[in-house]
Amino acid sequence: MPAILFSVGIALLAAFQLALALGAPLGAYAWGGQHDGSLPKKLRLGSLVSILVYALLALILLSKAGVIELFPMSFAVPAAWVVFAYMALGTLLNLISRSRKERAVMTPIAATLAIFALLVAL
Repeated sequence: MPAILFSVGIALLAAFQLALALGAPLGAYAWGGQHDGSLPKKLRLGSLVSILVYALLALILLSKAGVIELFPMSFAVPAAWVVFAYMALGTLLNLISRSRKERAVMTPIAATLAIFALLVAL
């Protein structure tokens, strides 16, 4: 169940990143919150790349949990710990963001996803 909850949460973050990439004025909630409105093109591209990274993270955890059989366990087991570390680092980075909006909204989201990733890794 934690792998599925992680996947749903990361899919919602991917939708958020897609909105940013398409020009939604939500820049205060992402990428350090340096842009109150729409992101500049370089960060929009970064948002698109984030979507691909999020998909890979979800696939790794779903494989580790046995929900899908995409990666062998010899890869999925250590990779699940990498996913946890990535989400834990994301939590820390959101926590220290200069953007009050990013800290308030994204930190609990990242922390929750990190907990789900830890549960799958364990």
